[in-house]
Amino acid sequence: MVDITHKVNTLRTATAQAIVKVSKTETIEALNNNTVPKGNVFEMAKAAGLLGVKNTPLILPDCHPLPIEFTGIEYRIDGLTIQVKMTVKTIYKTGVEVEAMHGASVVALTMYDMLKPIDKGVEIQDIKLLSKTGGKSDFKDRFRTDLTAAVVVCSDTIAAGQKEDKAGKVIIAKLEEASIEIKDYTVIPDEKEEIAKKLQDYVDVNMDLVIYTGGTGLSKRDVTPEALKPLLDIEIPGIAEAIRSYGQERMPFAMLSRSVVGIKGQTLVFALPGSTRGAQESMDAVFPFVLHLFRIMKGARHDN
Repeated sequence: MVDITHKVNTLRTATAQAIVKVSKTETIEALNNNTVPKGNVFEMAKAAGLLGVKNTPLILPDCHPLPIEFTGIEYRIDGLTIQVKMTVKTIYKTGVEVEAMHGASVVALTMYDMLKPIDKGVEIQDIKLLSKTGGKSDFKDRFRTDLTAAVVVCSDTIAAGQKEDKAGKVIIAKLEEASIEIKDYTVIPDEKEEIAKKLQDYVDVNMDLVIYTGGTGLSKRDVTPEALKPLLDIEIPGIAEAIRSYGQERMPFAMLSRSVVGIKGQTLVFALPGSTRGAQESMDAVFPFVLHLFRIMKGARHDN
């Protein structure tokens, strides 16, 4: 199966349909009057559809097992056709469109099986996805594409040339994936004055986004939060909490990070962990969704 461990949980919905077409009005009458010999077609098919949705990953090899948190089945009769509409919801990392289509198919097949003794002309038609919501694709077009960023690596050992930076490069890759222009990338030692000066320099040139990596731990030289917090006009604790929550689901030490997020002037500022894994997971936790903030701060811009 495709690796989805880097994704965040969102509310995801999907609605699919299947059309069951009968060949005579007597079949519709039997459905409405509950006189089909095999029993109540609508209720039996509904039960089968629920099982179909929940068992989708057992039938389709590449489907992830996921928590189904709502399944709704609707029937609409129009002449000799019955529209089956299946809606599925989950809060998870991947969508439920296949589950909805599979469930609708099972409902239709159950109806076919129960009706064939009284109608040899039953057909199943138009199994298809009607709609889906949730996930990154729902929000992608809302993000601005004219943003600039600077990445600052805070590390005594990297600044001294004793170790190679990987965390900063991971951050840059994620920013570029979100179509953000990297204006500067620099490595500095863990010195409060230098960390603070860098931020002021970037604010002075109207940098949209400044991401520090390193210095958010608990050693004596981890001073990035202390350097940045006094400079921030507004802290945004929800973003830092989302980062820690995402990390905690993947490893138990994420709670020890002192990541900080806030705004200085019109610049969004991050202080993220210095480990490659910590930086990667921090970016995965909130990007690109956090970019919606720039529409709030500076107003929407529609790119053609």
